[in-house]
Amino acid sequence: MSDATEHGATERPDRRNIEDKLPRGIWVRVLVYVFAGHALAAFLYLLFSVGGGQ
Repeated sequence: MSDATEHGATERPDRRNIEDKLPRGIWVRVLVYVFAGHALAAFLYLLFSVGGGQ
């Protein structure tokens, strides 16, 4: 019984650390979306700047 108590005590901090950190896939997705959003905004800015010059 003491083994189960010790094992349970060691699981909780590990689980808490995992829950506090975001998974790596989410960070990659966020970076891709930010990059794609800025690329789209730059393309639209380029279109409006070229179209406004004529």
